[in-house]
Amino acid sequence: METTAPSTERLVCFAHGKESGPWGIKITRLAEVARARRFEVMSPDYSGTQNPHERVQQLLALAPRAASLVLVGSSMGGYVSAMACAALKPAALFLMAPALYFPGWEEEPQGMPARTGVVHGWDDDIVPVQRAQRFAELHRAELHLLHSGHTLNDQLPLLCRLFDRMLEQVLAYPNDDTAGR
Repeated sequence: METTAPSTERLVCFAHGKESGPWGIKITRLAEVARARRFEVMSPDYSGTQNPHERVQQLLALAPRAASLVLVGSSMGGYVSAMACAALKPAALFLMAPALYFPGWEEEPQGMPARTGVVHGWDDDIVPVQRAQRFAELHRAELHLLHSGHTLNDQLPLLCRLFDRMLEQVLAYPNDDTAGR
């Protein structure tokens, strides 16, 4: 398990979901996109706990830092990444089927970067689509609703394009978190 995050100019930090691992299919594909844009990547293993609050603390303890830090989260990892924004102040946040507003962990994330994107499946049977809509509306996040289920694995090419576009914006406007919106 990683104990400290690398210090770098460009870093993408992934947070996997409750039932998956640090290098599942989506993270592996998105990491390829990030590396093509010359970002370092890290994907901590959160499988030691099913508690989302403990996972947030694990991420904060890693203290990922970069001039251009991008947080990416899927399902419970979306909750983890969103909740870490206030402390880590990323340049961008990319969420896939974020598990937000569940009983016991319904608090509103704070400190969302201007470059926040959410991708959710209309047919998600784990996290209701209305939760992604609520988050996007409250935080003025870009929202993409796809004909897909919770994993979004059948939408990998589109996920990669959306993520690549976000990274392109981070690189094009490194000191302006409102550009490109």
